[in-house]
Amino acid sequence: MTESRSAPLTRGIGAYLDHLTVERGLAVNSLSAYRRDLARYEGFCLSRGITDTGDVLESDVADFLVALRTGDADHPSLAASSAGRAVVAVRGFHRFAVREGLAASDPGKGVRPPTPAKKLPKAITVTEVEAILDAAGAEGTPRALRDRALLEVLYATGARISEAVGLDVDDLDLESASVLLRGKGSKERLVPVGRLAVGAVEGYLVRGRPALVAAGSGGAALFVNHRGGRLTRQSAWTVLAGAVARSGVTAEVSPHTLRHSFATHLLDGGADVRVVQELLGHASVTTTQIYTLVTVERLREVYSLAHPRARS
Repeated sequence: MTESRSAPLTRGIGAYLDHLTVERGLAVNSLSAYRRDLARYEGFCLSRGITDTGDVLESDVADFLVALRTGDADHPSLAASSAGRAVVAVRGFHRFAVREGLAASDPGKGVRPPTPAKKLPKAITVTEVEAILDAAGAEGTPRALRDRALLEVLYATGARISEAVGLDVDDLDLESASVLLRGKGSKERLVPVGRLAVGAVEGYLVRGRPALVAAGSGGAALFVNHRGGRLTRQSAWTVLAGAVARSGVTAEVSPHTLRHSFATHLLDGGADVRVVQELLGHASVTTTQIYTLVTVERLREVYSLAHPRARS
């Protein structure tokens, strides 16, 4: 047995992995990730001459995080999410070491995993939205009228797909051009509906829905399938996918894309972020503020192309 294999640090890591396997019952893939991350950490510590868990300092754990992010001759630099996963493994090991009496203090406690960069929501252009809406209702059949109305409501209100298919006829007030949406935690919010969406829904209620519900027992659902029952989320996805395919739009589009586009286009038009927060049904404005990053990126793009000193 080599000296490194008999080091207290190595034995401690082995004990921690046994603990994760036997007592925590981690999945095979999770265990493999822990084993890989801790093997790299062990190698990092041994390269510094640290062989005992109790000798690790907070600065060593912090330097390990830096090494993960910068990489070296043997390892590529890791993204924030991957580096964060490794730091979580190291912090878990040191908590275990203190609990088991392998160390007097926890050097990982003060080292926080890096925060992954916020992913900007994907939004499509107004022109692309209009092309999809036109393609949805092009055939003029009862189903096409329903499809157009559904997508118009999704884009006009920023509704989640589950909120849209959960609508009943009575939730829509065409006279006041508003709709009652039920969001997460059954929280209700009243959202205005644009003139074009109102027109699409009126056309569907007069010329589309009666033909569809005739095949079933009717019911309260606003959007119904060809058997007269409530349209499902999966069916709504299919409606959108078909409209996108016929529209010629090449961007990847999901029902959530219409929600993202709703928020982004409002902010682009000058809407206050707190108003958009209310319309989306976000509990915190912090959740909504990610959409402001989209508009800032667009401003940067325009600035870099248009300002004479931006390109120098």
